[in-house]
Amino acid sequence: MKIKLILAALVATAFAAPVLADGKALYMEKTCIACHGKDAKKPLTPEYPRLAGQNAKYAENQMKDIKSGKRSNGNSAAMKGVMHLVTDAEIAELAKYLSEIK
Repeated sequence: MKIKLILAALVATAFAAPVLADGKALYMEKTCIACHGKDAKKPLTPEYPRLAGQNAKYAENQMKDIKSGKRSNGNSAAMKGVMHLVTDAEIAELAKYLSEIK
C-alpha cells in the first residue's frame, strides 16, 4: 500500500506544472535589470521607462505586444531581442512583480 502511494505521488509530481521563479528572480535572470535598473526605478537612460509601480495588466500587454511585434515603436527594438527568452507565464509574473514595487 505504501509503495502504491509513493509511486502515485512520484507520478503526480512528474506531471505537475513547472514552478515559476518569482518575479524578482525573473527580473534579474531575464536581464531586465540591465536597462531598467536594479530596482526598476532608475533606467539606464531617461528614454527607457521606469517600471516600478507600473499597472500589471498594462506592463503585461506591453511586453506581449513587443514580443509579438505588434508594438514596434520607440525603444521596443531593444526589448524585442530579449522578449523571445520570456514565456507568457513569465511575462505575467514579471508584470505582477513590477506592479508591487513601491
